[in-house]
Amino acid sequence: MAKLDIYQFPTRSDNYGVLIHDPETGATAAIDAPEAEPIKAALAQKGWTLTDILVTHHHADHTAGIDALKKKTGCTVTGPAREAGLIPGLDVEVKEGDTVEIGNAKGHVIETPGHTRGHVSYFFPEEGAVFVGDTLFSVGCGKLLEGDAPTMWTSLSKLAVLPAETEVYCGHEYTNANCRFALTIEPENEALQARAAEVAENAANGAPSLPTTIGQELATNPFLRASSPEIQQRLGLEGQPLDVVFGEVRKRKDRF
Repeated sequence: MAKLDIYQFPTRSDNYGVLIHDPETGATAAIDAPEAEPIKAALAQKGWTLTDILVTHHHADHTAGIDALKKKTGCTVTGPAREAGLIPGLDVEVKEGDTVEIGNAKGHVIETPGHTRGHVSYFFPEEGAVFVGDTLFSVGCGKLLEGDAPTMWTSLSKLAVLPAETEVYCGHEYTNANCRFALTIEPENEALQARAAEVAENAANGAPSLPTTIGQELATNPFLRASSPEIQQRLGLEGQPLDVVFGEVRKRKDRF
């Protein structure tokens, strides 16, 4: 049974804020800090006190709220060692294989570079949840701003082997647009067709399409499906290395 309470809420134009709370100890962490005020409001709504911020990467739309939140709460800021000089207020530097503790809950640090050079994800196995920042989106993945296709493919492959039922919390709500693109890569994928219809309805109703699950992404996300013969054939890359197939999908998304 999950120890953590997880609360997701919209912030900025298309970001998500996420709070994770251990009811046994009262420990509460924000996953990234896109901006301070919505996080303060969410904490007040839930009656929780912020003890930690777990940072996935250095981009301002994930770190802009850190200083104000740390000043108000004295929380501990944890983030990737490879981006230590770029993250304000960083107290604890983590790398692949390290463990973070939020109350009694233990999370594993997975290095997932590609979007940025030091990006990390946080996997809480007992809770069945992974917080992936901008590495993986529902039916999408992050842009290769500080990495290349082989690097990002390796990162995505680490996430793809997590248990299928693992809930995936992403940094942004891009799912509707991602589905429109994905259907140009794999239009015959019935699971993707169904996901696209569901997501379009959610968008029309102002409802989120996150969290997703690893299993759902393996079935619908073209960035995880480089081994698909149909995708390889459509791209003219039959039998090519999977990172090459992935890289072509990413290039097409960049132009979409």
